[in-house]
Amino acid sequence: MRRRKTRNVRVFGAPRKERQAVSLDLSALATPDAGLGGLALAAFLAATLVPASSEAVLAAVLALHPELSWRAIGVATAANTAGGMTTYLVGRAIATKKPARGLAAVRRWGAPSLLLAWAPFVGDALVLAAGWLKVSWPAVLAFQAAGRFARYWVVAKGIALVN
Repeated sequence: MRRRKTRNVRVFGAPRKERQAVSLDLSALATPDAGLGGLALAAFLAATLVPASSEAVLAAVLALHPELSWRAIGVATAANTAGGMTTYLVGRAIATKKPARGLAAVRRWGAPSLLLAWAPFVGDALVLAAGWLKVSWPAVLAFQAAGRFARYWVVAKGIALVN
């Protein structure tokens, strides 16, 4: 009987046997700190002009770590508000004579209109318009934070009811 030659197949520079022994340990990404960090990043980006869903990340964090409910709401609110303030600063920086979307609402209602800063599409325009009109930043910060907190609280309570 003829003996067949075996050879090691190299994939990504390692022999096949070694490659099979290597596995990714993704459990580090499921820790509470990593979850809250990812939530902060998603919430910050969602408040800028980047289309992102921080609610989905909040749902994932709360599904894995329901004991972090209040911390997750706080992190999401703070990061989302920081992203909103970034949009506000962009509005202040690019203010020109050309009118921005949302100016009428902010002119009419002032800073309280920013309670809707969390709303998709409309919220970014309102925050940008507030910066454009140079609305007082402490008022913008307070009303944005209140509206964003209310949204995350409702989402977290809804997730708690489902789980």
